[in-house]
Amino acid sequence: MAAKLDFAAARAGTPVRLVPQGLAKPWGRRALGDWGLGLDDSMAGQPIGEIHHVGAGDDPALLIKTLFTADRLSVQVHPDDRAARASGARRGKDEAWVVLAAEPGAQIGLGLASPTTVAALRAAALDGSIVGMMRWHDCVAGDVFVTPAGTIHAIGSGVTLFEIQQNCDLTYRLYDYGSGRTLHLDDAIAVADTAAWAPMPPLPAPGPERELLVAGPGFVLERLRIAGAGRLAPPVGVPAWVAISAGEGQIGGEGIAPGEVWLLDGHTGVAGDAELLVAHVGTAPAAALWQPA
Repeated sequence: MAAKLDFAAARAGTPVRLVPQGLAKPWGRRALGDWGLGLDDSMAGQPIGEIHHVGAGDDPALLIKTLFTADRLSVQVHPDDRAARASGARRGKDEAWVVLAAEPGAQIGLGLASPTTVAALRAAALDGSIVGMMRWHDCVAGDVFVTPAGTIHAIGSGVTLFEIQQNCDLTYRLYDYGSGRTLHLDDAIAVADTAAWAPMPPLPAPGPERELLVAGPGFVLERLRIAGAGRLAPPVGVPAWVAISAGEGQIGGEGIAPGEVWLLDGHTGVAGDAELLVAHVGTAPAAALWQPA
């Protein structure tokens, strides 16, 4: 019931701080620094791999997580909307990662270095050589990686990041370093992009202090830098998720801190010196998302 009330509150013009829900993972970390803000004390001492920021309805279109890696994650892929619906899911899974912190040498695996065939991809997943087929990218705080559905990917160790995604739990593992966890080769290969990875062209800035990171099809994501007071104005009737990646300030008169995620639906006053990640369903940014005072 509380989850439904959050949408009601947001629609009434009251921003809602989403609840951080920690999940223990074998590749997670026990020391989260300030990024574990608000996490329940019952998780203390456990290797936290993910924090899900929840309380946005029974089946919200988007989900934001904070990820912490002490070890490398599996090589995996997600289905697009069409493939997911064929499997009985409501939607597919496009996602984007915004790096919050990274240890020296930390890397993200995104896409393939060279095109391949379905047969070669299957063989590489079975013998582990798929890791060497991928394009590995060094990463530092502030880097952004966009992972459309179908992109083979993996997160290396020593990374803390926000993951902004369509709310879908279909993950198909291709390779997991001999961990013994279940692989999903048939499903994964059916949806995987076997072309060589190519960087996406930069998107035009929608306005001052606004950086457009993703423009559909699953969602729109902007990085917004504020200094002073103003108003956030997402598209009318479209809930927006706001993740705090740096700085401090207020949303709707409530204090904000890095690591938090807020839900709002409607124009909302914002003030401070901060960097915000703003996500909503759609394919185009709001014309006037940020309106300085």
